[in-house]
Amino acid sequence: MTRRGEYDAVVIGSGPNGLAAAITLARAGKSVVVFEAADEIGGGTRSAELTLPGFVHDVCSAVHPMGAASPFFRELPVAQHGLDWIHPPLCVAHPLDGGRAAILDRDIEKTCAALGADGLTWRRLVGSLAKNWPKLEDVTTGPIGLPKHPFAAAAFGVHAIQSAISITRGRFATEEARALIAGLAAHSLEPLDSLGTGAVALVFAVVGHVYGWPIPRGGSQKIADALASYLIELGGEIVMGVRVRSLSELPTTRATLCDTSVPGLMEIAGSEMPASYRAALEKFNLGMGVFKVNWALSAPIPWAAAECRAAGTVHVGGTLEEIAVCENDVNLGKVPERPFVLMAQSSLFDSTRAPAGKHTGWGYCHVPAGCDVDMTERIEAQIERFAPGFRDVILARSTRGPAELERENPNLIGGNVTGGANTLRQILLRPTVRQYSTPVRGLYLCSASTPPGGGVHGMCGYHAASRALKFLGGR
Repeated sequence: MTRRGEYDAVVIGSGPNGLAAAITLARAGKSVVVFEAADEIGGGTRSAELTLPGFVHDVCSAVHPMGAASPFFRELPVAQHGLDWIHPPLCVAHPLDGGRAAILDRDIEKTCAALGADGLTWRRLVGSLAKNWPKLEDVTTGPIGLPKHPFAAAAFGVHAIQSAISITRGRFATEEARALIAGLAAHSLEPLDSLGTGAVALVFAVVGHVYGWPIPRGGSQKIADALASYLIELGGEIVMGVRVRSLSELPTTRATLCDTSVPGLMEIAGSEMPASYRAALEKFNLGMGVFKVNWALSAPIPWAAAECRAAGTVHVGGTLEEIAVCENDVNLGKVPERPFVLMAQSSLFDSTRAPAGKHTGWGYCHVPAGCDVDMTERIEAQIERFAPGFRDVILARSTRGPAELERENPNLIGGNVTGGANTLRQILLRPTVRQYSTPVRGLYLCSASTPPGGGVHGMCGYHAASRALKFLGGR
């Protein structure tokens, strides 16, 4: 690497957290440069023509409830830099056999009405948290600490610490409500009987009611492009095509922030770290992986349930019991026969994604880390179960297993897309008790391997940069 200039801070990685960290520093008047190993920015927020010309696919992330909910993103002028959020009519649909579907509507009253006998329970549990959301943002979008609103935080914590199975047991009676909770909880990439999966389900449900589950017009790349444009306006720099392998390769800087995986941090700075800290990092559980498919389609997905045709996100996996078995199998290292499939159908609501009359599909299932089994047939069989004729509208597909995902983005170790396992311990201490800080003076971790974890929200980068600013001397 050519060592150039002097900077207050260097950021390694141009994912949303790396860009958020750089923006936070630049807004405080600090000189900052971002180094990106790939030839394009974005990390998990990239889009490309993966199948056929004119079909714009999201390479990794697709739907962004936490982006809409991010306190950091909300204060940035991203609209002025080209980011336009689209809100599908429904946040989520969860099909069940017999042409039925559970829904998460941004309107809580419509959700409660659709849940029938469980509507009142949903209003009491999720609705009360939605009303208190402004008092809960600090505990759901930042590091664990003394909450600003302890009573609201305690009321949330009583439910959040539970497993998704416990949240439903004795509380929800209908198959629809139980399946809806299961699908939301499965975003954790953890068994549904694991402590803390209740928090994931509740946060995604509440955020849906408060902010929605939007998609970016033109693809997820627009998020990265907007952040990069604003950073450059602030005077920051971005250098692409440079893979940093050692701190010694960097230009002169007072602070370094790594938007990398934990193994990536150790590769770059491990020789500078005390043995005790390296040992703690080596205990960090990276979690299960995913197998991903993008489809070019000749027509919309022919869902049996009409509700699914109005949703930006569709959770495909059947009942709570079916999803629980699947996620438990993956956790035990087994390849699921009937996987839980998380789907997005952005072209239904964004005409820029495909040629006129054509559509795109995006989906992935969970697999053991590093799994080399081609899951395409199993994924498509699950979709066909709830959308008969799905295979007939497929024009082309692009598949990526864990190895391909990691090769394209070194942060996705073993195909994991959440920065590490969402066990209760790693929700609280991520990746160690130091969180963003390290024992190396001026070195910080700002990736999804820090609180609040995975998702496109920039909060990991913001909080890490806030700590760096205290070190640098700034607001």
